[in-house]
Amino acid sequence: MPMKHWTIQDAATLYGVKEWGNDYFAINAKGHLEVAPTQDENLVADVYEIVQHLRKKGVRTPLILRFPQILADRVIELHEAFRKAIKEFAYDGSYQGVYPVKTNQMKEVVEEIVRAGAKYHYGLEAGSKPELMIALSMELHPDAMVLCNGYKDESFIRMALLAQKAGRKCLITVEKMTELPLILKVAKELKVMPLLGLRAKLNAMGKGKWESSAGDHAKFGLTTREILEAVEILGKRGMMESIQELHFHIGSQITDIRSVKAAMKEATRVYAKLRKLGVPIRYLNVGGGLGVDYDGSKTTFSSSMNYSIEEYAADVVYTTKDICTQEQVPMPDLLSESGRAIVAYHQMVVVDIIGLIDTTHTKYKVELTGKEPQVLKELAYTRDNISIKNFSEMYHDAITQKDEMLTLFNLGYLGLEDRAKGEILFWEVCRKLSRILGHKSLKYIPEEFQDLNKSLADKLIANFSIFQSMPDHWAIEQLFPAMPIHRLKEQPTLSATLCDITCDSDGKMERFIDLKDVRDEIPLHEPKAGEPYYVAFFLTGAYQDILGMRHNLFGAPNEAHIIVDEDEDFKVQHIVQADTIDHMLRTVHYDPAQLVQAPISRRKTSAQKDAAEALKSLLTEQRRLHTYLEM
Repeated sequence: MPMKHWTIQDAATLYGVKEWGNDYFAINAKGHLEVAPTQDENLVADVYEIVQHLRKKGVRTPLILRFPQILADRVIELHEAFRKAIKEFAYDGSYQGVYPVKTNQMKEVVEEIVRAGAKYHYGLEAGSKPELMIALSMELHPDAMVLCNGYKDESFIRMALLAQKAGRKCLITVEKMTELPLILKVAKELKVMPLLGLRAKLNAMGKGKWESSAGDHAKFGLTTREILEAVEILGKRGMMESIQELHFHIGSQITDIRSVKAAMKEATRVYAKLRKLGVPIRYLNVGGGLGVDYDGSKTTFSSSMNYSIEEYAADVVYTTKDICTQEQVPMPDLLSESGRAIVAYHQMVVVDIIGLIDTTHTKYKVELTGKEPQVLKELAYTRDNISIKNFSEMYHDAITQKDEMLTLFNLGYLGLEDRAKGEILFWEVCRKLSRILGHKSLKYIPEEFQDLNKSLADKLIANFSIFQSMPDHWAIEQLFPAMPIHRLKEQPTLSATLCDITCDSDGKMERFIDLKDVRDEIPLHEPKAGEPYYVAFFLTGAYQDILGMRHNLFGAPNEAHIIVDEDEDFKVQHIVQADTIDHMLRTVHYDPAQLVQAPISRRKTSAQKDAAEALKSLLTEQRRLHTYLEM
């Protein structure tokens, strides 16, 4: 039964906005989601009104909303956390952030990060030649680092060394020993002393989905023996001063701060021992891995993290100082390559609900005439008599009766009308059982009923492709916060899962965030006829853009960049139009102009000719439209 006094506080609790929103998101008095891109409650905008404004301009859902101010705020928060820790612990060294371009390569994203990070000498990290071209095109501060990570060929190395020779602070990380001779060969040819980093393969590992990217079997990095070999090679060539950096990485989305501490202790010991061998390392690069609390639980669950940015910075700084003091070596300047923590919050995906799949027959009622087969009479009896005292026994009866009904149907003894009545009766039993299980007097729910609500959940169809907008949810079961952006003053009446519009059974969301567990369904409102109902997915700014797939040839959706302004409430800074049908066809090597002509060549009768001409006109019109449903 609906609560008598549903409030926006109830909605905030239900969807966990305060826990995962990090003060960027809240619910306003209208029952709409609002965004505070600087975490200032006095500088906010109504997300529902933004979507409605864009809709009037012809910018329809599915829709990516980007908030550049959040990017700037995240850059500031990270650097200020390290500045505070350096001051608090009297650390004799500096800190510089380096943004890994791979996390989100979108031009507007990288440019905003560079702009916001200029005063902090914020740099960029590239793991491929295209990413290095992006990094070198940016107007970075002269002291900002450009780090070249990943496997490299000669042209990659040549680009980096020429950039260094041209005045860029471009540093090449040695990932495997076979790269070093190639680097030295090109450096000699170009007559430049290379700036090098050595990536250490630590024993310490992160915690979470990507923990296997560190440790003995990691894809990247040098063993202790290889590090010593690299030092020996460079020492014999009189190039020891080339070794500027020691680098390590223990995985993305590190969930447990203890993993960070363990890695810092090991890496700083390696640094200290190298300094004692006479290697003039200046930088200790702690890599990426700074997490994002997607579910708000503040735990070591894979979609969460049990620490804050401030605690992360403090532990990095304190541990480094402590080990260096023990070893009596100079404290290094610190680098980090946080990407997810910088870009995740700045982006949300807004979709509209366009339909409902009524699996459990909620719209139908059964009226028995008394002439039905015995099995249907028994199902009706079960429905009418199930109670808190006998629900387990009665549910088992219903299962048996349903199986018997299907057997009789398959043998030809029941007609379609009888089968339909039996299915409706069974789901009525299940819905009644669900209400019984929610009764406050029931202290224990048997395990066999734990998944009942999941089977009863409504399936709402959302106009988007999960493979394009949230591929990590499909591929690695990454959880993203989800909630409606309006009607939050109303109590939700549906318990639902979400289906996208692809022709793929995996195109669905059946796992949702929860502070204590993972939910199998999400509470939503029943869509009203003639009114759009919008649901948003949050914290999608890291990796989802570039990993998005063209499944069913659904392309990138519309995109709007929003600035929140005190005077104007909000303004649309930039709009990126969705991929058109024409564009998507070309990506798979079709010529849309030829496809439009094809039906015409197969006409025969006059009626067929007229239909073919009409089809050609429609296809020509559709080429310029985007790939999602026009609702």
